[in-house]
Parts: sequence; C-alpha cells; structure tokens
Amino acid sequence: QRVMANVRERQRTQSLNDAYAQLRQIIPTLPSDKLSKIQTLKLATRYIDFLYQVLRTDQQGPMEAGGEGGGGGQVVPGGDGASSCSYVAAGGDCLSYAFSVWRMEGE
Repeated sequence: QRVMANVRERQRTQSLNDAYAQLRQIIPTLPSDKLSKIQTLKLATRYIDFLYQVLRTDQQGPMEAGGEGGGGGQVVPGGDGASSCSYVAAGGDCLSYAFSVWRMEGE
C-alpha cells in the first residue's frame, strides 16, 4: 500500500513538473529568467493580463483603452512598443517582444 502511494506521488509530481515546463515554454521570458514555480505562475497571470490588454485595445482602439489597466506605460497595438507589427497576425515574436517591454515597464 505504501509503495503504491509513493508511485502515485511520483506520478503526480512528474505531471506537475511537466505542466510547469509547458507553461515556461508558452510564456515569453527574458534570457536571464530562472523562475521558481510561484514566479512562473505570477508571470503567467501577468502575461494573461497583457494579452487581455492587447485584445481589449485591438477591439476598442488605442485611444479608448489607454485609460484603465495595470500601469501607465502600456504596450498596445499601434503604440511605440512594436509599432510595425500586427499582434494577432505576426505570431509569437512580436508579441513576446511587446510583453517583455510591457513587463519591464511594470517593474
């Protein structure tokens, strides 16, 4: 019985570690980042907030969406953070760069 509990715990731990590894691959990070699990979760929530701001700005236009949100220096589509790219069409590179800029401004 104890052996089976240990096996289940190892499987649970491995599943959790795999999930964190996948999350770390999805979230744009800086080369200097060596994130703990809690830091990974906090950064993931910031990335979700950033994506929400991008979508909200895209729907409302840059002038309407600038009033609220987390911080004055937001990188928004059409803003000066990455002015030549369309966030949705450009794929991950432009979005990753914009998130890195947004993240640095928020710290």
